[in-house]
Amino acid sequence: MPAEEQDTIAPVDPDELRAEVRSKYREVAVDPTGEHHFHTGRFLAHHLGYDAAWVDPLPDHAVESFAGIANPFALRPLRAGEVVVDVGAGAGFDTFVAASQVGSDGVVIGVDMTPEMLDKSRRNARNMGLDNVEFREGLAESLPVDDGAADVVISNGVFNLCPDKRAVFDEAFRVLRTGGVLQFADIANGNPVPPGAMREIDLWTG
Repeated sequence: MPAEEQDTIAPVDPDELRAEVRSKYREVAVDPTGEHHFHTGRFLAHHLGYDAAWVDPLPDHAVESFAGIANPFALRPLRAGEVVVDVGAGAGFDTFVAASQVGSDGVVIGVDMTPEMLDKSRRNARNMGLDNVEFREGLAESLPVDDGAADVVISNGVFNLCPDKRAVFDEAFRVLRTGGVLQFADIANGNPVPPGAMREIDLWTG
C-alpha cells in the first residue's frame, strides 16, 4: 500500500472514538464535580493561568464543566469585534471568555458534538444574556461554519482526540478568513507511538 494511502487511514475507528469521547464529556457536563481523570472548573482555570478578570465574573454553571488542557488566550488576546469559532466548545467556558474579549460587536460560535454539553452551553448563554454567542452541533472535521467566516479559530484539548488531524486543520483553515489566526492549546507527543498503542481507544481518551 502506498505511503500516502497509509497516512489517510485512521488508527482507530472514528465513530467508536467519538462515542467514547462523548461518554466521558457527557459525565463532565452532568456531574462536573464527580471523579474524572482530569481537573475541572475554576481550580483548573486558575492552574492554567486564566486571568481572574475573565473567570471570576462567570457564574459557576459556566465554569464548572471546563476541562481544557492549557490557556489558548495566552498566545494572543482577542480583539474587539472579531468573529471567533471555538472548536470543541464543551459547556462554553472558553467561548464565554472569548465573548468577553470581542465585546458586543464581535461574535463567538461554539461547536461541539456532545448533546449534554451543547444543552448546558446554550442554557448558560441564555442565562447570561449573551447575544453575541451561538452554539452549533458539529465535528471538528466538518465544522458547521461558512468558508472564511472567522477572524480567529480557538480550541482547547480537542485536536488530539481526533484521529484525522489533517481534516481538522483543513477545516480550521477553511473557516478562517485570509490572514486569520488559529490559536489552540493541545497535547503533543514528540516520541514514536507503537501501532498497537495507537489502536487503543482508552489511551486516546485517557
